[in-house]
Amino acid sequence: MQIITAVLTGVLVLLAGNLPWAGFGRIGGLAAQNFRVGVVAPWAIIPMALYLWAYWRFISGAWGGDTSAGARRAYLRANRLSARVWSASLGAGALGFVTLLVLLSLAARLVPLPTAAPITTPAAMPVVTAFLLLVMQSVVAGVTEEAAFRGYMQSMIERRHGVVIAILVNGVIFGLLHFGNHPRDVLLMVPYYVAVSAVYGGLTWAADSILPAVALHSAGDVIVLTRWWISGLPEWQLAETPPPLVWASGIDAPFVLTTLVAVALAALTTWMYWLLRTVRGRSVCITVTNTA
Repeated sequence: MQIITAVLTGVLVLLAGNLPWAGFGRIGGLAAQNFRVGVVAPWAIIPMALYLWAYWRFISGAWGGDTSAGARRAYLRANRLSARVWSASLGAGALGFVTLLVLLSLAARLVPLPTAAPITTPAAMPVVTAFLLLVMQSVVAGVTEEAAFRGYMQSMIERRHGVVIAILVNGVIFGLLHFGNHPRDVLLMVPYYVAVSAVYGGLTWAADSILPAVALHSAGDVIVLTRWWISGLPEWQLAETPPPLVWASGIDAPFVLTTLVAVALAALTTWMYWLLRTVRGRSVCITVTNTA
């Protein structure tokens, strides 16, 4: 029951932050309206930025009823970090991204990864306007998805069932809710999104804060969406021509090497997260001592 409550709460937090930008069904959000009206200027960024600010203030407990403010602050887990922990977090998260790329290379040899529709913009929309809207899309995704999945959902589950179960649950839900990117292959892509959630969720657990994950998620989306826009290739397709499946070509040297590198990087990332958690713990102790 507690897991169900956490999942429903996380989805509600996601929708509350995302719907004004993305819309729902035939009801277009701010992004869609900017693609239809006033396409020359990225005007939708301003109201969405104001909304995101108010949204963050509420889910972090800064606004709203005093009775639930403490719980919202704890669930969001947007704890402040020292400069040392920030740098260690970004380094560990970057290593996690490298691990994801190698895992994708390995997955492409095991199963045919799906294609996706290219990102298109109105002919009258300037490139700068399209890019700024893409950046806003990345920020919206980084803030709302991390708040929902690695903040509220993971925090609620982790307290009772531990970080592994919390990451598995939020990873599966994270993957299922990305069905719009590949509706026919959503179940095939769930392991990929679980791996993505392991990077972000593990980082949140190690740093005891979603802030590094928010920063990396937003910056990462800018990169992958820009590449998708320019090349037509989604983030899970590393090359225009997919490599041969190992079931057809047989186990070859590149497959074995990729497997070994993936295992080594996954182990190194895990070790870096443990090290980061230690650094974070020492930073908290120093802060408490200085305060006392």
